[in-house]
Amino acid sequence: MASSSRILIIGSTGYIGRHMAKASLALGHPTFLLVRESAPSNKEKAQLLESFKAAGANLVQGSVEDHESLVQAIKEVDVVISAVGFFQLMSQLNIIKAIKEVGTIKRFFPSEYGFDYDEVQAVEPAKIMYDNTVKIRRAIEAEGIPYTYVTSNCFAGYFLPSLGQLGLAAPPRDRIIIYGDGNVKAAFVKEEDVATYTIKAVDDPRTLNKSMYIMLPTNIYSVNELVSLWEKKIGKTLEKVYISEEELLKKIAEAPFPDDVDMAICHSVFVKGHLTDFQIGPHGVEATHLYPDVKYTPVEEYLSQFV
Repeated sequence: MASSSRILIIGSTGYIGRHMAKASLALGHPTFLLVRESAPSNKEKAQLLESFKAAGANLVQGSVEDHESLVQAIKEVDVVISAVGFFQLMSQLNIIKAIKEVGTIKRFFPSEYGFDYDEVQAVEPAKIMYDNTVKIRRAIEAEGIPYTYVTSNCFAGYFLPSLGQLGLAAPPRDRIIIYGDGNVKAAFVKEEDVATYTIKAVDDPRTLNKSMYIMLPTNIYSVNELVSLWEKKIGKTLEKVYISEEELLKKIAEAPFPDDVDMAICHSVFVKGHLTDFQIGPHGVEATHLYPDVKYTPVEEYLSQFV
C-alpha cells in the first residue's frame, strides 16, 4: 500500500487551518505546518501549535512573504494546503511561484472553502474577494500545477448558531431577522467535516484537477426550515422579520467594514442561492459520493447543543 502524502498546511492556526492540521494528523499523514515563529506571542495560537507538535506535526519556520523559506518548506512535502484568510488570498501567488520552482508537488489546495467562485456573481465588497479567488485559480492552471478546489459551502460554526442572522453567538429565542423570503436553500458543513473531506481527497486521483463539492444530503436547508427546526427544539414560535433584497442591498451600502462583507456574503447565500443554484459539471465531484464512510455532523444534531 502506498504511503500517505506529506502535507504542508499554510495557515494552521487560523479558523479552518487548525481543523486541516488536526485532520491531517488524525488520518496519518506526515504533517508539516508553516509558522512565522516557533513560539508566537498569541497564547492561544502558541498552545495550539504545541498541541500539534505533541501530536506529531513538524513545525517549519517560514512565511508566504519569504520566498526562500517557502521554497524550503515546500521541498519537504508532496501536497500543499493553503488556509490563508480571505484578506490574504492574493499572497497565494507567492505559494504558486514557490510550488512551480520546486516542481515536485503532487497537489495544491488553494484557500477557498466556500462557493464555487467561478459560478458566483456577488455584490461589493464581497465581489472583490470572490474575484481574487478566481484569479488564484487561473494562476494555478496557467502554471500547470495539479490542484483540487474545495467548495465546502457554509461553515456550520459561522452560520448555524445564528440561523443565518448576523452577530449572534447562539440561536435567537424570541425574534429573528431573515434575508429575502427565507425559502432559498443553502448547504451547511461543520468545519471538522470540511477538513476530513479535504484530507481524504489529497491522495485520491478522482479529485485531481477537479472541484470537490461538499453537499451533505441531510444538511441542505432554507432559513425558514432552520427556524422551524429550531422552534421545534425549543418549543416556541419566533417572531420573524423579513428583509427584502432591496433593503439588504441598502444596508450593505451603508454598513461599516466588516459588516458590509458579511451582509454581502449573506446576500449571495440566502437571497441569490449561489450555493445550490447549479448542477455539478464534468469538472466536479461530490464528496459524500466519493467518501460515503465519513460520518459527518447533521444540522439537526449540531443545533441540539444550543437547546
